Amino acid sequence: MCLALPARVVELQDADNAVVELGGVRKTVSVALTPEAKVGDYVIVHVGHAIGLLDAEEAEKTLALFAEMAAANVAAERAA
Repeated sequence: MCLALPARVVELQDADNAVVELGGVRKTVSVALTPEAKVGDYVIVHVGHAIGLLDAEEAEKTLALFAEMAAANVAAERAA
């Protein structure tokens, strides 16, 4: 199974690389497949590559769902 995550572009380094942020973690990724990406945009990141742009509202909904799942997992572990 593969998983791609939405991340916000915080810095464009050059034509092929950008810094993205997800959950307070910043990482350099390739934006060669999404040359239209700009600072503030959300991109879908898979294996170090931005593979598509994502609407900010949809990205925030997705990130909220991931946060809910993480909280539920923590609660389940504490109850065990």
